[in-house]
Amino acid sequence: MTEKNVPAGPRIRVALLGCGRIAKNHFDALAKLPGLQLVAVCDIIAERAQLAGTQYDVPWFTSYEQMLSDVPSDAVIIATPSGLHPQHGILAAKAGRHVISEKPMAISLAAADALVQACDDHHVHLFVVKQNRLNPPIVLLKRAIDRGRFGRIYMANCTVRWTRPQDYYDQAPWRGTWEFDGGAFMNQASHYVDLVQWLVGPVESVMAKTATMARRIEAEDSGAAVLKFRSGAIGVIEVTMLTFPKNLEGSITILGEKGSVKIGGTAVNKVEHWTFADYDDDDKLVEQANTNPPSVYGFGHEGYYRNVESVLRGNALPDTDGRAGRKSLELILGIYESAKTGRDVPLPLRVNI
Repeated sequence: MTEKNVPAGPRIRVALLGCGRIAKNHFDALAKLPGLQLVAVCDIIAERAQLAGTQYDVPWFTSYEQMLSDVPSDAVIIATPSGLHPQHGILAAKAGRHVISEKPMAISLAAADALVQACDDHHVHLFVVKQNRLNPPIVLLKRAIDRGRFGRIYMANCTVRWTRPQDYYDQAPWRGTWEFDGGAFMNQASHYVDLVQWLVGPVESVMAKTATMARRIEAEDSGAAVLKFRSGAIGVIEVTMLTFPKNLEGSITILGEKGSVKIGGTAVNKVEHWTFADYDDDDKLVEQANTNPPSVYGFGHEGYYRNVESVLRGNALPDTDGRAGRKSLELILGIYESAKTGRDVPLPLRVNI
């Protein structure tokens, strides 16, 4: 299929659906990119839509359909609860808009596939926001892997030790529900699940345990998964939202026969260990790659939108499209399937969960 591109010259018009917690990162990124223009916002909570519309001097709506009908745009950012991303993205695709979906793109593979199919059918691009791939330390780590500096990779570890108190979940009734949100793996740690499979390669099977130990939510607040990669490497993902008293760590560690690297900080923003048998000029860039973002969302949204603009102009391929976003979703669902059944779950999944 061939997607429609936006010709060079006019600014790319972007509307946003869902003015909640993550929306500010999108607004801030758009404001820094002269080639993109926020043209409208929408939220079912009128006060929130009005506040964003007033602040950014654009029309605001409480009806998504009305925004799509009344305001011409080239793309729509979907920043609603995760379980609603597919239906909102499909509506945008049917209206001829490119779709920029916050992570995860869906909470089931069937819904993810429906969104991909709708975007294909209507010749629009589907982007899934995975901005942590653009953190400078992660860019260095990816380059080291691609250059073969680790030799054979033996072990990979992701650790997400964050805090989400009960009042975080109580702020909205959809948080922590299976229908609209999922738990710590699906929501808070989804970037880390994406990173480990993107960096180390396809996962052959997964074994996992999850638990809801302290929060009054349907889904899990903590869990651990053991991965077997097709390469033979072993991986571990540890996730909890119960760290006392605040976010402690969001890290990934790769151990190979000729290199060991840990990218840590609270959200993979700091090189904590970087050792290789052989020198590379990238070693001189390690110190300056460290950042200190004000939140776990980091600074990656701006870089992500630079790629979106290049793709929509026909000058680049997407950093993460719908099919790339589906890979990490499949791994998360494999983790849940293992936790539910107690079995080692092979990937790709044999059922369309």
